[in-house]
Amino acid sequence: MEIIKNFGVNPILLAAQVVNFLIIFFILKRFLYKPVLELLKKRQKMIKEGIEQAEESRIKLEKVVVEEKNILRTAQLQAKKLIEDARRESVELTLQMTQDAKKQTEKILQDAKEQIARESLETEKRLAVNTSKLAVSFLEKALGEFFSAKEQKEVVSNALKKIKKID
Repeated sequence: MEIIKNFGVNPILLAAQVVNFLIIFFILKRFLYKPVLELLKKRQKMIKEGIEQAEESRIKLEKVVVEEKNILRTAQLQAKKLIEDARRESVELTLQMTQDAKKQTEKILQDAKEQIARESLETEKRLAVNTSKLAVSFLEKALGEFFSAKEQKEVVSNALKKIKKID
């Protein structure tokens, strides 16, 4: 104790100081330290949840970006396929139309040839009839001077029979 007196320390004041310190420590711990500690823990928890949510959001965003790329790639492939199908169909349609036009042209030409052949045949028949009439007329005039009417009829009749055999 003497050492304490040598240093000028009053034990009652020291004890009072220690008690004051403990009371203040208890009050600070109870009313200030715990609420501040709880607030820090809540804040730490919120930060941790925020980081986790940010990580989840980043992962979801990466998945969405990958999915978007896949969708775009698929859409591009489908667009290319549609364009290629349309080109192929247009080529086929063009070929079909060309073939149809050729068939129609050939049919028109064939019909025209048949019509020309019919008209030629009719013209030849008319020409043959006109030639026959002309020949009969010519024979009648020419034979009128050499043969009698009865002989003329026989010659003309024979000539007509021969002309009919030619037809």
